Amino acid sequence: MGDVTQIPAPETKARELQQAFDVFNQVSLELTQAYETLQRRVESLTTELAAANGELRRQYQEKEALSERLSLLLNALPAGVVVLDSAVTVGEANPAAQRMFGEALTGSDWTVIADKRLLATDAPDEWQLGTRRVSIAESPLDLAGGRLLLLHDITVAHELKANLERNQRLAAMGEMAASLAHQLRTPLATALLYSANLAQPELPDAARMRFAGKAAEQLKRLERLIQDVLLFTRGESIGRDVFPAAALIAEAVQTVDPLCREKGVALRVTAKPGEAMITGSRKALGGALLNLLENALQACEGGDGGAQEIALSASVDKGRVRIGVRDTGSGMTPETRARVFEPFFTTRGQGTGLGLAIALGVARAHGGSIEVSSTLGQGTEFVMTLPVGAAR
Repeated sequence: MGDVTQIPAPETKARELQQAFDVFNQVSLELTQAYETLQRRVESLTTELAAANGELRRQYQEKEALSERLSLLLNALPAGVVVLDSAVTVGEANPAAQRMFGEALTGSDWTVIADKRLLATDAPDEWQLGTRRVSIAESPLDLAGGRLLLLHDITVAHELKANLERNQRLAAMGEMAASLAHQLRTPLATALLYSANLAQPELPDAARMRFAGKAAEQLKRLERLIQDVLLFTRGESIGRDVFPAAALIAEAVQTVDPLCREKGVALRVTAKPGEAMITGSRKALGGALLNLLENALQACEGGDGGAQEIALSASVDKGRVRIGVRDTGSGMTPETRARVFEPFFTTRGQGTGLGLAIALGVARAHGGSIEVSSTLGQGTEFVMTLPVGAAR
């Protein structure tokens, strides 16, 4: 007999179908649960996305409001604001900056504008813009090399400062009027006396020559006094000269060395200013240094005897030139030292009392100062400090 195919019993088929149905139900249940989980996740992500969108929208609205406020603030600022990129091109300029220059600045080359419109003044970071005087402060803007320029119109402030300084000098002149009258009266009376003697017909020629010389000497003293008063009243502009500090020292030494030799006073120079440059008025600073040296020479003449010496030193420290003038004279009392820079204060009968006051004014006009130290019986030292200025 051939093979007979075994036909599963109905019970077996039913079991297999039941098993398959159970597996289907299990898979269907898992799929349903996975779908529900996925749906909940989608709902959660949708909620989170909506919240994130809301936060982004809120931040955008805040930044937009901030940008609008900053724009309004820049437009309302009285100071000029100029934004430069790394190529020194004007990216933005507020209305105040455009009003200062009288033209549209955006897109222009700032170097060309500055060379054409801005003129350097005697003060750093201050420029002449037509009839205006402006100060310019610069700060870095980004890592790409952008810069932010802040321009202030200081025309009125500069005029007020100049008027204040002038009024202060005039007030000082008013306070010194009585002293000046005394200073003028003495040499004038002496000159008149000598001049009156010249009119005597029986006066010998030798005496006449002597009286004429004395009268001329007193008149020159009057002229020097008046020149010092005018210089003190007018003030001294610092100028824009750029010169080596060593040249200033050399010129002063060349002038005062013959005077020291004539008076028998040794002049010792230990100047090491290196390559330091000074920006300002060469004539005014030279005059101020000569005033200090002449004062030291006069102090040596009034010393207690013995070999007298003037030491002139110069050095550079922390961006400042330090010029010292030390003498071996009789020194000063604390009271004299406290008043030594007062106009018309002098301890010499033939002095005007303006030399040191003018020297201090010149030093301060150049951003420097003059300090004095003195010991009675040992000598005095004046130290003038000036900022180092690079050539421009």
